[in-house]
Order: sequence, then structure tokens, then C-alpha cells
Amino acid sequence: LGYILFHLQGNTSDITHFGRSVVAWMVFRWNDSSISFGSADYSHGFLIPLVSLYVLWHQRKELQEVEKKASWVGLVCIIGALLLHWVGAKAQHPRLSLFAIIGLLWSIPYYLYGCQVAKILLFPCSFLVFCVPLGFLDELTFPLRMVATTCATALLNGLGIAAEQSGSAIYSMAGGGFEFDVADPCSGLRSLMAMTALTAVYAYLTQPTLLKKWILFACSVPLAIVGNIARITTVGLVAEAFGQKLATGIYHDYSGYIVFSFAIILMV
Repeated sequence: LGYILFHLQGNTSDITHFGRSVVAWMVFRWNDSSISFGSADYSHGFLIPLVSLYVLWHQRKELQEVEKKASWVGLVCIIGALLLHWVGAKAQHPRLSLFAIIGLLWSIPYYLYGCQVAKILLFPCSFLVFCVPLGFLDELTFPLRMVATTCATALLNGLGIAAEQSGSAIYSMAGGGFEFDVADPCSGLRSLMAMTALTAVYAYLTQPTLLKKWILFACSVPLAIVGNIARITTVGLVAEAFGQKLATGIYHDYSGYIVFSFAIILMV
């Protein structure tokens, strides 16, 4: 039934281009590299199901030992997930169908094995939300660019390097200095998505209370933003010290890994 619903009749948006499978639609979005298409920041989507499976494996003893009893509430949730898929198909919104898949993955064990099993499965199923390409998040790209540009310009001036902001571009006030634009890929949205996903699973596995889990997860947002600001600032520093070609070339291409690693250390 699931194969028919979601693979053969799951997608009703641009069938000629994507086909009928809503899963194939999702994977296509993971692979797409165009910012305008709304999914360039979801290349981590391939890892999310593997992480969910690892969490399930980590909880295998709890699943074996917990009380199991069928629950009619789970059946209501199954019906709700199927209705959500129906609405998604009618409205040509594949994302709703993807949320319906996640709902079914949680609701079916809930119906068959009861509330205690559903509680254990809540996080690994909810974590799959990071697989879903949420196009509306692209609206954050411009505000993130502007925040990063403004903060980086202020930091450069604070460090004694005279710089001026013009829109999303940063210019050196010194003659023959650097100039570069904080483009869409440098907004930090990609690292924000990856950081929130990573922090979610880290917080769930390491923190003893629900409050601590949520606090650490909330910290992932400022950590990712601060990390991106630091990256842009260091691009300006390298440009001032060693020239713009090096700063916007090799350093720009590989500095993201360094800054993201630093953000992970701060998270830990």
C-alpha cells in the first residue's frame, strides 16, 4: 500500500519532470545544485535516514524490553497521515506527502505496539524531517547574508582593518585593498541546516533531560550564524594580509570546513 501511495502515486507536481514517486522527487531536490530551485542546502539529506537507523539501533534494547500493546490512537494517527498525503496530492505539494510518510512510519508501530514504543520512535522518526526540502527556508538567505555582512564589516573595523559595507559587499577602504560580495551560497543557510541536524542527534544521545536537549538544539542556530560570520571575517583578514586572489580562491573554498569544525567543537 505504501509503495502504491508514495512511489507510484505519490507526486502530482510536474509529473513529466519528476515522475510519480514522491521519494524520487525528494532525492532529486537533494541532488539539485541551483540556489533558485530551493534545495541546494539539502545535500546532507542522504545521511539523515542513516542517522535515524543508527538511533534505532542504539535504542534496540529499549524497544525489546518495553511493554507492547496495540493502541487505537495509533490507528487514528495512521488515518491522519493518509489524509495528509491526500491533501498533499490534491494540492500538488509533495512536501505534505513526505510529512505523511514520516507520520506513517511513526503511526504504524504506534498502532501495532502501543504508546511506549511510539515514545521511543518519536525522535528517530521526527529526525527524518531534515530530509524534507523546505523551500520557504530560502527566504532566510538574504537576511542571513545581510547579518553576516554587517557583523563581518564591524569586526574587520574593530580589528583595525578599515572596511565599508555596500549591500552584501565588503570593500577595503585602503587603496588597492580587497572587495568581495557575500553571495547566496555564503549566507550560511547550508551550514545552518547541517548544524541543526547534527546538534539535534547529538543533544538527543548525550543530554539526560528534555530541557537540556532543547537548550543545546537551540544553540545550534547562533553557533552556525557566528561560525559563518567568522568565516567571512577571516576571508577579509586573509585578503588584507595575502591578497584577494588567495582569500577568495583556496581559502574561501576550504575555510568552511575549518569554521564548521570549530562550531562542532563549541557544540560539544
